[in-house]
Amino acid sequence: MTDSQNEQGDDRTADVVILGAGPAGLVLGNILLANGIDCVVLERAERTHVQQRARAGFLAAHTVRILERHGLAAGLHRRGQTHDTCEFRTQDGRFQLTYSALGQGEPHTVYPQQDLVCDLLTHYQEAGGRISFATEAVAVLDAHSHRPVVTARKADGRSSRWQARYVAGCDGRHGAARRALPPATVRHRLDHQVSWLGLLAEAPPSLDAVGYAVHHRGFAGHMARTSTITRYYLQCDRGTPAQSWSEERIWDELDLRMGAKAYGPLQRGAILERSVVDLESDVIEPLRHGALFLAGDAAALISPSAAKGANLAVLEAEILAQALTDDLLHGVGEGLDAYSPRCLTHIWRAQEFSRWMIGLLHSPPGNDSQASFLNSLQRSRLSSLRTSRSQQDWFATHYVGL
Repeated sequence: MTDSQNEQGDDRTADVVILGAGPAGLVLGNILLANGIDCVVLERAERTHVQQRARAGFLAAHTVRILERHGLAAGLHRRGQTHDTCEFRTQDGRFQLTYSALGQGEPHTVYPQQDLVCDLLTHYQEAGGRISFATEAVAVLDAHSHRPVVTARKADGRSSRWQARYVAGCDGRHGAARRALPPATVRHRLDHQVSWLGLLAEAPPSLDAVGYAVHHRGFAGHMARTSTITRYYLQCDRGTPAQSWSEERIWDELDLRMGAKAYGPLQRGAILERSVVDLESDVIEPLRHGALFLAGDAAALISPSAAKGANLAVLEAEILAQALTDDLLHGVGEGLDAYSPRCLTHIWRAQEFSRWMIGLLHSPPGNDSQASFLNSLQRSRLSSLRTSRSQQDWFATHYVGL
């Protein structure tokens, strides 16, 4: 179905209006469509941008099972890569953990998020799903009524109104869904006071594992994406412009922090993308406001330190899809009532582990007695992770689970 076909007609209604065509919105749309629920996706960006925007690429085993359950995993099975080992490099040496063999750990599937989004979008449209690109949701009105309305605006300025039974806000922390929240909504927020220079390099992976380097100059990370593309992270000062580091400086700093002299040089290549990421977390409570439900980054923002964001989004989408289906097809609303507390349990567990990872990987700033104390705690945590089987089991269970 083409975009122009999606736009034809004056009757703009749907049982569920979904805001945002990221993993949460598209998984939700696909499941609803397969269950015979009339839905439409409104996405503020152009189609090309949606299909190309790079995000994380680590899918937990439970996420893969959700996608398999709904016939959405063909692409990742063809092109994804299985990873089950991470390597830590510290001042005391290096060690590896095969987390799939520890605790309740399982392997990850490495599959770039933009590839997953392309798969989900293709599947949705081939099944006849309605989607409108370059359509920004401006406001969600009458969310506590039985017929909420979404007002939207096309890139050329044309406006539209969509009437729904339910609205799923999957449009991120700055979208219309969050703007529609009542003043009494609880908004938890934490700035971790850490920034990363995120890099996408046209270079083969240099490790056969996810690499975490803990260095007095700051954290460095290595995450394979494909056989020719690798994502790197470099901790940097808050406010650092993304373009201020030359490619030579980037690679020299990665070599230094990841111990290239001791463990072998990194495979270098052109830096394709770069951005500065300020590590922040927030959580909205509750996730339901009448007929409006939040999922994905609209529900909670989680730092990338533990690669939980996309996995939470897929989990929330499945939970919400089942609840909406039970209500709309069978008149059973208990799942909708339980949606917020159920998802918030998973969200807070993921937030706790993400915060733990931040403390594990980043040295505190300064050189005073407090920084010295915290550095010693960090070194003790890493030593426990290296030597304690119970600590390793705990890490593996939380590293891949929700």
